[in-house]
Amino acid sequence: MTAATAVATAPAGRRAPKRVLPGFGLSLGYTLFYLSIIVLIPLSALIFKTFTLTWDQFWAAISAPRVLASYRLTFGASFIAALVNLVFGLLIAWVLVRYKFPGKKIVDALVDLPFALPTAVAGISLTALLAGNGWVGSILEPMGIQLAFKPAGIVIALIFIGLPFVVRTVQPVLEDAEKELEEAATCLGATRLQTFTKVILPSITPALLTGFAMAFARAVGEYGSVIFIAGNMPMVSEITPLIIIGKLEQYDYAGATAVAVVMLVISFILLLIINALQAWQRRHAGAPA
Repeated sequence: MTAATAVATAPAGRRAPKRVLPGFGLSLGYTLFYLSIIVLIPLSALIFKTFTLTWDQFWAAISAPRVLASYRLTFGASFIAALVNLVFGLLIAWVLVRYKFPGKKIVDALVDLPFALPTAVAGISLTALLAGNGWVGSILEPMGIQLAFKPAGIVIALIFIGLPFVVRTVQPVLEDAEKELEEAATCLGATRLQTFTKVILPSITPALLTGFAMAFARAVGEYGSVIFIAGNMPMVSEITPLIIIGKLEQYDYAGATAVAVVMLVISFILLLIINALQAWQRRHAGAPA
């Protein structure tokens, strides 16, 4: 007899067993109230402030050549940095899960360093390292390779702050993976590449997409670690958050919110696409062969 049948056939005077979790109505109300204060009200204020502009003013604010150049740099650099973290984050997570070596705990702790380190400190450190008089920059610049104060420096900063998102998302999935499936594939004659692509990769793809989305979203809104190494040259190395800060300093609040709304919409659309890919991948993985 199932629990539902037992409750249905119980005497009328007997109460149904209490649920362990709090009441659904109270929990839902608190959740909506908290999300409204933390997320919905600030975002709605952003949109309402943008509505003070006419359509022509809004279009002029978001389509200025300097702003368009910042869009290309911000989203392009964020996408490249997230792709790099997707590959090397998987590699680091694999090493931390599958291998034992001296200093493993230290390496594992270093992965979380970008979380604990203030972003401004990270930007200053990277600038001092990659500038022409830095340890790395002094070697590369005589070869014609300049990283600091260029878009390449921005990508490096975004890779630094986004790496932990991929590693910490993929690592627990790899730890829970069934190694028996890999051993069975090997016994059936599969190569290492076939085992990885046919057995391991499908099971960790949702985690990889989640880590990619988190790293990308973090990079799009990054300011502190980028502002020092970017050089902030208009049309070259100026990121969109700096455009917004500049408009705020000029008391152009409506223009700043207009640019921020564009970033919000684009980021939201990209995250929806990634979530749709995750859902499709889960359905595909769960479908019978």
